[in-house]
Amino acid sequence: MLKVGLTGGIASGKSVVGEMFAKLGAHLVLADAVAHELMQPGQAVYDEVVRRFGREILEPDGTINRRRLAEAAFGTPGSGAAPRVNELNAIVHPAVVARQDAWTEEIGREHPDAVAIVEAALILEAGVAGRFDRLIVVTCRPEQRIQRFARRLGISEEAARAEVTRRMAAQLSDEEKVKAADFVIDNSGSLDATEHQVRDVFAVLRQEAGRKK
Repeated sequence: MLKVGLTGGIASGKSVVGEMFAKLGAHLVLADAVAHELMQPGQAVYDEVVRRFGREILEPDGTINRRRLAEAAFGTPGSGAAPRVNELNAIVHPAVVARQDAWTEEIGREHPDAVAIVEAALILEAGVAGRFDRLIVVTCRPEQRIQRFARRLGISEEAARAEVTRRMAAQLSDEEKVKAADFVIDNSGSLDATEHQVRDVFAVLRQEAGRKK
């Protein structure tokens, strides 16, 4: 089995690229979905996040409002409060990584020649790149990032620019990510162009996975 990390900056199109790999036959797990599951009521991560960030981040039904949590972690413009994103990551990341490890072990047992992809925003920032055999970085142009983020949340481009800038401050730049990558997918063109790159990369990954079987 070949373990592959798939990463990139906010709104670069990681999820779209991950879906393309999955359609070609890769096994895919999304770190964000794992984190969302771990932050449900009854989970140890949920309890610790609420203890540290307060019940103000909760909805009336007890679930975590992710927008409020993001504001508490990244800070809001003009608040003067120091960002607490590292504090949040220290709670969530170890549990997410443990769940991902269990997933890849299961895939390896059931499919020894599989390409197992973990899509996560902070692979490099969290220092877990060494857990993967190959690293793929997705990039796009800065303005596209803002436009895509605005469409995703249904907000103005001005608001998206402020939010993207805030979140990117907690991430490595695209240039730094690219330096660490084995493969780079440029997602600034058409979907067809992106898909062509994905097919080329997957062909290489599948060969490598076969050799590792």
